[in-house]
Amino acid sequence: MSKQFSALGIKEQLLESLIDLKISVPTDIQKKTIPILLNQKDDVVALAKTGTGKTAAFGLPLLQLINPENADVQAVILSPTRELGQQIYANLVSYAAHCPGISIASVCGGIPIKPQIDRLKEATHIIVATPGRLIDLIQREAVSIKKIKYLVLDEADEMVTALKSDLDKLGPEMPKSRRTLLFTATMPGTVKQLVQNYMSKNVVHLEADMAQMGHQGIDHEYIVVEPIEKLEVLLHFLNSKEGQRGIIFCKTKAAVNKLAKKLAINKFSSGAIHGSLTQGIRDRIMGQFREGYIDILVATDLAARGIDVKEVSYVVNYHLPDTYEAYVHRSGRTARAGAKGLSLSIIQVDELADIPEFEKELGLVFTEMKKESEADKEEINLLLWAKRIFKTKTNRTVSDDTKEKIKTIFHHLTKEELIEKVLADHLIKGTTHAKTEAFQKK
Repeated sequence: MSKQFSALGIKEQLLESLIDLKISVPTDIQKKTIPILLNQKDDVVALAKTGTGKTAAFGLPLLQLINPENADVQAVILSPTRELGQQIYANLVSYAAHCPGISIASVCGGIPIKPQIDRLKEATHIIVATPGRLIDLIQREAVSIKKIKYLVLDEADEMVTALKSDLDKLGPEMPKSRRTLLFTATMPGTVKQLVQNYMSKNVVHLEADMAQMGHQGIDHEYIVVEPIEKLEVLLHFLNSKEGQRGIIFCKTKAAVNKLAKKLAINKFSSGAIHGSLTQGIRDRIMGQFREGYIDILVATDLAARGIDVKEVSYVVNYHLPDTYEAYVHRSGRTARAGAKGLSLSIIQVDELADIPEFEKELGLVFTEMKKESEADKEEINLLLWAKRIFKTKTNRTVSDDTKEKIKTIFHHLTKEELIEKVLADHLIKGTTHAKTEAFQKK
């Protein structure tokens, strides 16, 4: 048994699940939160960056506090996105593997509502939901939350804009005696206002790892480029990270689509998600990324909310975010669960003045990544060219007769000699193209 989790008050059935999941050492937020949730009655506001184990921090004590003999809904967990909701649900199910009497349901938006209505006809103790879908189900009288004991607001800062109106609608449906637990990675004024308006006066405030919020295990770097070199610098960086998983953030849907096409042309294993895509497409792409079928995800801030994928080695800010909180959430997609990660911002000269502001506001230290020399650029471009050729699909339109004639021309060459000649031809064409461009500019 995990003595450390046992010392926090976690019961045996849950300890068995933690052993199955190979979780033995509680994180800082878990150490601070679990005993308070188990032993006190106050509302809790927990401030901890993404990837520090917040789901287990509230999930384990919640499962322990549920009364399986009571068929009422006893806890509601609100998530900003369906993706995060599904992850919370999956984690709770895994934690409750040795607690068969506890029933958990996921009712998030973006998918048909009828199966969820049918599911809620069964006894359900814990509901994981997106706010809009929960309100819809309540209005349809498919579920009642009038007897809940616990309300969890996870990643509250990521849904704070809509959360006020949602809580106004949900408030009359919930008992005032409920206990509210709010978890957030940042504490902007809007979240502070939420705490004042919707939580009791006796709120326990917890902070975990906030002294190094946003850069624990993460190297924050920037590289200054001319607009014309931005894509080339990104491609060079991605080529150096081949085989590793990463997320590239853009400001707009149009920018995401444009960049995704550029990556596809250059044979990078990538996918794109943004708010205009259907939930089915987003789920498919996220599944491919999570399972390792694609290495790179290009996303807007909104579409990437709640992404919790292990082994993300780096994030790239192809455009700097508009808010400091958004930077924390972006960079927090890497270095999860104690791993190391890199957050790289590709900026232009006029954005250089923003870096000290980010450092001051977030308590970070950015280091400058130097651009490659011309020789390094040439070498990397050749590697990118070779990769494009390797990943190019075979052309089926060329006749067998023509192929045989070409083979006859090359048949006396060794593989090494053929590579040398193809490389030389590519370099000649590159030089000619560069001279033509220079001439056109004159």
